[in-house]
Amino acid sequence: MSAAHVNVDVNVRDVARRTQADLENLTAEMTSMFVDVIPEFRHDDAVRRLMVASTASNLAAIVDMLSLNISLDDITVPPAAAEYARRFAQHGLSLEALLRAYRLGEHMFVQRTMTTLGRLDLPTDAALATTSQIARLTNRYIDQVIEGLIAIYEDERSRWDARSDAARAAQVRAVLDTEGLDLASAEKMLSTSLRGWHLAAIIWTQPGSPDPDAARLRAGAAMLSAATGKAPLTVSADERTHWAWISSTVEPTLDIPLLEHELGKHPALRIAVGDDPSPGLFGFRQTLRDAQRARTVAVTAAGSHRALVLHSQVALAGLLVDHLADVRAWAGRVLGGLMRDDDATLRLRETVQVFLDAQGSFTDAAARMHVHKNTVHYRVRKAEEILGHPLTANRLDTEVALLACAQLGLAGAGTPSARRPPA
Repeated sequence: MSAAHVNVDVNVRDVARRTQADLENLTAEMTSMFVDVIPEFRHDDAVRRLMVASTASNLAAIVDMLSLNISLDDITVPPAAAEYARRFAQHGLSLEALLRAYRLGEHMFVQRTMTTLGRLDLPTDAALATTSQIARLTNRYIDQVIEGLIAIYEDERSRWDARSDAARAAQVRAVLDTEGLDLASAEKMLSTSLRGWHLAAIIWTQPGSPDPDAARLRAGAAMLSAATGKAPLTVSADERTHWAWISSTVEPTLDIPLLEHELGKHPALRIAVGDDPSPGLFGFRQTLRDAQRARTVAVTAAGSHRALVLHSQVALAGLLVDHLADVRAWAGRVLGGLMRDDDATLRLRETVQVFLDAQGSFTDAAARMHVHKNTVHYRVRKAEEILGHPLTANRLDTEVALLACAQLGLAGAGTPSARRPPA
């Protein structure tokens, strides 16, 4: 080892010992700087004491490394620093703010050692070499500790989120299920007002996306927020499902085109909305029940590829879906061969639905379907042949059966012939 190198090591140890004598003041200055510069560091007294302990323990570890020539392989995150990182995560404070503090602290420490080094009156070359060594070792210490801190922070954030979500989900379920619960008690349980209007949505994921379910569910909540202009209350129903409520003093509105557009970017994400907002505790419960029925229709029907399902679009099917076998048998008796599962019969069912909705107007139905009026004439007559009676007979049953067939995926379950109307 050269004499110059020996002198650098001696100088580093000398600077470290001198810095150690002033660690209390340096800790105070550094923590004050953190509070002034980084808003996330403005804690209550208990957390502030932990911040000071974290800073002091890191400074002491750096000084020991420099003065005692401790190998970087032996460096670990000081216990106080690890606990402060956990507390940072528990309070929902950003990891970026924590890492910024470490870099600012590194800069302040190196600047302080340079000031101390200036008092030693060393030759320029020796002073530069010593400064470079201190800066290099300090930077490597900070890099190594930061790597450990990131793992500690992210583990604690995941653990804390899971615990918080579980507690919030339990409270929400209690509010939904407890009979005789009054409004004030429900608000206390949820720590939020329920006196306004509520619109609920169920966000769930389907298999087939490389993104984690949690990330997709968060994306769905963000879409709902953008489409309503309000931040939702969300709880995890299971690992692939979130319940979300938009609450407001006025009736919430939903930007359906925006929500559909954003959902188009996430093929494995689905949202069902109870889109008839209602106020109070009753509304909080009812809108979720509506969203649940809409979701059940979505996952039951052959058309479950739809990314967005509104309860208002499937309300009747939602009432029927719990009796699927009976509905299928009844629809088969009403529609007979019109329930066959082929493209031609599908076009007939769709045409009849539009025709009936158009109050029997061939012209209006043709315009809605973008086909010639004669095409509608032909399909209606063909459907009447299959049914065995005019559409004007047994009209209500026919409309409900067609709707159930379309929204619950009942095609293919028909009987050979339709039920005849009474004479």
